[in-house]
Amino acid sequence: MKKEFFTFDERIKEASKKALAKASVMFNEIEEITEYNQQKVLAAFINNNVCEADFSGTTGYGYGDRGREKLDRIYAEAFGAEDAIVRHTFTCGTHTLAVALFGILRPGDTMLCVIGLSGEGMGSLKEFGVSYAQVDLKTDGKPDLEAIEKAVKSNPKMVYIQRSRGYSLRPSLSVDEIGEIVDIVKKNSDAVVMVDNCYGEFVETREPTEVGADIIAGSLIKNAGGALARTGGYIAGKKELVELCAYRATTPGLGKEVGCSLDENRNMFMGVFNAPNVVGSALKAAVFAAAMFEDFGFDVTPASNESRHDIIQALCLKTPERLVAFCQGIQSGAPVDAYVVPEPWDMPGYDSKVIMAAGAFIMGSSIELSADAPLREPFAVWLQGGINFSSAKSAIMLAAQKLLKEGLI
Repeated sequence: MKKEFFTFDERIKEASKKALAKASVMFNEIEEITEYNQQKVLAAFINNNVCEADFSGTTGYGYGDRGREKLDRIYAEAFGAEDAIVRHTFTCGTHTLAVALFGILRPGDTMLCVIGLSGEGMGSLKEFGVSYAQVDLKTDGKPDLEAIEKAVKSNPKMVYIQRSRGYSLRPSLSVDEIGEIVDIVKKNSDAVVMVDNCYGEFVETREPTEVGADIIAGSLIKNAGGALARTGGYIAGKKELVELCAYRATTPGLGKEVGCSLDENRNMFMGVFNAPNVVGSALKAAVFAAAMFEDFGFDVTPASNESRHDIIQALCLKTPERLVAFCQGIQSGAPVDAYVVPEPWDMPGYDSKVIMAAGAFIMGSSIELSADAPLREPFAVWLQGGINFSSAKSAIMLAAQKLLKEGLI
């Protein structure tokens, strides 16, 4: 007899079986993408002669850190870029993106996108004299290509694209769609195209740099770090642009030549090597959740049979009570802090209470299963991550069990 470690109602067990059957076609597609990306990363390791000595840390200035330099080359090759800078000293994805923006943009430049306009005295791009222009998405959440073509004729210095849906219900951008935007920009301007690649790495077989984006950036505690990098970020793209970013990350004249790796190299090498399979597990978790909650009668985006362009899954649960129960159920299935009961709270920067569920080995790691939701219409929860599918599946079932127990499904 097999031991049961969790108590699931028969309705939840049956829903799980049905969801797995429904998700099987998408699972096959995900496995094909995973294998392709794993081969791509493996080839980058082999082509760059990775060896045990590359994992040794350096201190002080970090001159001649062969592991640091080799890791840069691996990211560049895996992402189809000319160069890359990968550092544990990037504190988060937002910091990494800021380094890239401040590295490339200069006073008087225009950035075509949406940037924060509130706040004074914080050293923002606005305070440094960088202006912005905005092109709204169409009502279906897709890029307005005609409006983009018109806007770029003013020749902005940069066109900035966010690949992921983030915490909105718009569809995330596919690499093909990013390629269409790049083509329009390049035909009508000299603008640098930068892509916020967070949540999107290894979801498809190509990265934005492979369809003409000039520079991309992301966090190592999301997809690219494979749940093993303990902190950090990466910037990849054209060599001259990466060099500008490196000068901002350290200081002009030094750039990538300094920056000790301490004892982080091994984790960062292992992280990117494992990243394609970890991302594949996260995608399966998202598809499984979508399939199960579709059958419970909820709207989900993307749908269980839609192609994926990031790891984020939104579930529209219709009431605040369901949001709270779902997040508490996810928390109860976490390997870390499962005993904690999350509650809504007034989180700075939000206009409503927010509830978050996360029990991660690395604080804030979005590639590990987590869920969070603002308690406002349309009462959607955003689910992402999953180091391995089996564990993530159990947590999603526990969330459904919590809803069932409280009479909410």
